[in-house]
Amino acid sequence: MSDPRTHEVTTDDNVTIRATVHGHGPSLVLLHGVMGDGDVDWQALVPRLADRFTCHLPSMRGRGRSDDHANLQIDRIGIDYTTYVESLGESAGVVGWSSGAGQALAVASRSAAVGAIASYEPMVGELMGDREREDLASALVRARELVDQGDLPAAMRAFAAHPLTPSDTEAADEAGYFEATGRYAPHVLRVFEQVMGYTGVRPEDPELLAAITAPVLVLCGSETSPLFANGVRHLLDTLPDAQGHIIPSAGHAGPLTHPHRVALELREFFGRAFACL
Repeated sequence: MSDPRTHEVTTDDNVTIRATVHGHGPSLVLLHGVMGDGDVDWQALVPRLADRFTCHLPSMRGRGRSDDHANLQIDRIGIDYTTYVESLGESAGVVGWSSGAGQALAVASRSAAVGAIASYEPMVGELMGDREREDLASALVRARELVDQGDLPAAMRAFAAHPLTPSDTEAADEAGYFEATGRYAPHVLRVFEQVMGYTGVRPEDPELLAAITAPVLVLCGSETSPLFANGVRHLLDTLPDAQGHIIPSAGHAGPLTHPHRVALELREFFGRAFACL
């Protein structure tokens, strides 16, 4: 990727959110998942988009070059990202992966600055069954043990056993993803401590989704877990104008493992969306 630059914005609680920016053209803001940051999570995808779009890669508070803060609540992160998008001063597309996919929807529900949204396998907590909740709790316990032992990449790999398929995990390991994101393992645990106690409106709640008027693309890997497939179905059932597409042979880590196919879907969708703006 050539010609990287930065853009930053300071939120109403005095936290500076910073992003690396690549490319030229209409703006896309890409929101990372719970394990990584803007640069790490989108490293495979952005080279396939930056010839056509200006790709903004903000990191949530406490990640990348963004400031940290004690408040990591779901709604607070959504406000941060909304502030970032609105600072661009133009209609922007928003792309999200996993937890970032939910935040992309939250931003779209809050701001008229969002022209279109693409959501790759959002996490819909209310659809988790007892077994899935137990698996997540076990992954977090094991990650905590490894953080306490000082093995941060292993802690992130242990946590990843919940959202990722075995094929995802193998590909992520080969790409050095857990080495790159291991430093965030303590932050992931802080995030989940606050997620577990959160009682406010969540990005997947019908009242929030009802406020979205921009076109929505929902992407799902053909080999993903039932939890994420059900989350995609929830969005398609709740957003009558949303369109869904399957990424063949991909799991939850599609933006990392199948960037070419994901980029093709994004280029087509946002190309149409920006042509209509």
